[in-house]
Parts: sequence; C-alpha cells; structure tokens
Amino acid sequence: QVQLVESGGGLVQAGDSLRLSCAASGRTFSSYTMGWFRQAPGKEREFVAAISWSGGTNYADFLKGRFTISRDNAKNTLYLQMNSLKPEDTAVYYCAARRSAVIVRTTLYDYWGQGTQVTVSS
Repeated sequence: QVQLVESGGGLVQAGDSLRLSCAASGRTFSSYTMGWFRQAPGKEREFVAAISWSGGTNYADFLKGRFTISRDNAKNTLYLQMNSLKPEDTAVYYCAARRSAVIVRTTLYDYWGQGTQVTVSS
C-alpha cells in the first residue's frame, strides 16, 4: 500500500511558477512509476507527466517544455516544476503511483493522492 500526499498548489498569476510535491509512504517508492495528472472543472482527468524508477520521463504534448517532472527516491518525493503558467493550467493536480515499470498516459495507476488545487489568474 502506498499513500500519496500532494502539496504546493495555490493561486498565482499567469507567467508565474509553482513547484508541486508529492510525498509517498512506503519502502518501495523507488520501484514505482510516478505520474502527475490534472482535472479541471467539468473535464476529464488528463495526463501531465510521468517518470519511471530509473528517471525516464514522458510529458503531455500540450506542455511544450513548460513543466518538469523529477523524483528524489531518498526522500520518497515526486516533484512537478511548473513554469510560465497559463490560466488554462488551472486544475486540481494529482500524483499517482504505478507498480509497473512501463510509463503510461492513461489513468491506469494503482494509487492516487487527494490532489492539490492550482489556480492561475490572467
């Protein structure tokens, strides 16, 4: 069992940066594929980025290099650095853990956090 707790969300202006964190419990964090997803009001949850246990990454096409996913296995923590934020980035951001080494862009992850709200004003 893995418990995930996100933090770092907030209200920012367009063009600002935020760094989200996801603290994971459990001894096997380093073996999980980790991902970030987001869900805006009235929309489906969508893939943002993922990182494998070895550090391989995958990003949603719409990001165009604005976000960076990283992990610190020693601290059992996942990060999402978000730069050049836009109003359309407003959503609840979720981290997720997957017991497979394969990165997927679907919501086929085994564990989910409760989410952290990111609001970007224009």
